[in-house]
Amino acid sequence: MLVKSFALLVCLFLTACGTAGKEYASDAAMAAPDAHYFAPPPRTITLFTSINGKTGSGAHSSLLINASEQVQFDPAGSFSHPRVPERNDVHYGMTPKMVAFYIDYHARDSARENFYVIEQTVTVSPAVAELIKQKVEANGAVDKAHCAESISAILRSVPGFDAISSTWFPKKLSKDFDALPGVRKRIITEATADHSHGVILTDPNNPAF
Repeated sequence: MLVKSFALLVCLFLTACGTAGKEYASDAAMAAPDAHYFAPPPRTITLFTSINGKTGSGAHSSLLINASEQVQFDPAGSFSHPRVPERNDVHYGMTPKMVAFYIDYHARDSARENFYVIEQTVTVSPAVAELIKQKVEANGAVDKAHCAESISAILRSVPGFDAISSTWFPKKLSKDFDALPGVRKRIITEATADHSHGVILTDPNNPAF
């Protein structure tokens, strides 16, 4: 009974975690002038956690990695833009404008739904940042409901991220990430998100997660 109840709880939570996708951008798309963004140091790892403001439950987890280039690992997420090529849940060309757009895309408030975003950032060595980038690129597309599980598994395999436990739950992953030394945290709502990024969502029917 306990196992059945836990499975039901996992399913209820994970329905908001997105849909599985196996997008694989062409070589031509990856070779486009704006397909890659090389952010200045320091090298950082940023965990984004989407929270349902009405229920308090975690809805989605993703990871922004500032390594040799800046990429967004958005496992089982639905975020997309024509200027951001995606290969197996890894988005390239993540400029500051695109990062602001990504946050704005997830932080929203309406009569139908309310979500806010927890942003947590840690500074790491170039070697650690590059290792995490390589691991998310080698991970492959993530199945629906495995966003937090895939990120926690990757981080747990990297030196310095010992505080991360194996979990399926975005809020638990965020709590563990909060225990990392030197973490910087902010909470972003629809009211405080940057809406001046100038990025246009070309497909109004694209789902939120």
